[in-house]
Amino acid sequence: MTEKMTVDMIPEIALQYISEGHKVALATVIETWGSSPRPVGAQLAICEDGSFMGSVSGGCVEGAVVAEAQEALQNGTCRVLEYGVSDEEVFAVGLACGGNIRVLVEPIGVGQGPSVQVLEYLVAKRAARCAIGYKVNLENWERAFVTPRDVPEHFAKDRSGIEGAEFTLIYNPPLRMVIIGAVHIAQSLVQLARIAGYSVSLLDPRESFASATRFPDVTVISEWPDEAMRSISPDARTAIVTLSHDPKIDTPALEIALKSDAFYIGSLGSKRTHGKRISALEAAGFTAAQIARIHGPVGANIGAATPAEIALSIMAEITERLRKPETRR
Repeated sequence: MTEKMTVDMIPEIALQYISEGHKVALATVIETWGSSPRPVGAQLAICEDGSFMGSVSGGCVEGAVVAEAQEALQNGTCRVLEYGVSDEEVFAVGLACGGNIRVLVEPIGVGQGPSVQVLEYLVAKRAARCAIGYKVNLENWERAFVTPRDVPEHFAKDRSGIEGAEFTLIYNPPLRMVIIGAVHIAQSLVQLARIAGYSVSLLDPRESFASATRFPDVTVISEWPDEAMRSISPDARTAIVTLSHDPKIDTPALEIALKSDAFYIGSLGSKRTHGKRISALEAAGFTAAQIARIHGPVGANIGAATPAEIALSIMAEITERLRKPETRR
């Protein structure tokens, strides 16, 4: 997996494996009941040698799914597997934690599976940040792509699922996080964001902050944040966090953020600092309703004290905003 790939970028990982000469199958959770550990849409990319990336359970059934995928790559057959607490060998191939799942296994470019071109098209659409849905008929294995125009509610709710004999997997654009300010908190927040599946852009024009020593595995954009953010074009799958604590850096970035569709905007600072920030944004012509989009002081109220804990509180608040969009301060 390359540095910029996150754990939820399974189509991209599968295509990379194929480019490296591997045979690859995709396994996708298509239905769940009870306390299944992974939601509908969770995926595995599985190579012919048994190596894999991703997950379809909490580790309960991955081994069995990998074995089925290896067989599918040999004979070219797609299959739907079901696992649950009723299985005889519950701790070997069942969900010991409870619940049931159905998993679709598709060998890429083999037999009944989708072609490599289908995967390439999907990855290209995701790279262009286009919302796309992949539909497969579980009886005749015919496939098609759908867009938000076809099933708008499914994309709005990020909802994959089965209707009749057809399973539709919704791929909204990958999540992104734009962090302004290469400060101590950012060192932890970058790691947490990547673990949570976000691709991260770190912006800071101050060379002493944005050094390779402090951020060895991160490409830091050294342009002024307002200029950099115009090229990033934040959308509804983007979270923006300002951490520099310098109004010359944070405020121009917030002005761009407030004009965007970013689902989360947060800004570090005390209540007093945030009050000054509000005054500056009001002077720039922003309304109270627009400014209210900013989570400031940033982060969930968990009593965080250290930079790592503050990063954790920020990640928690962003997650709540993503999963519960009705949440307001």
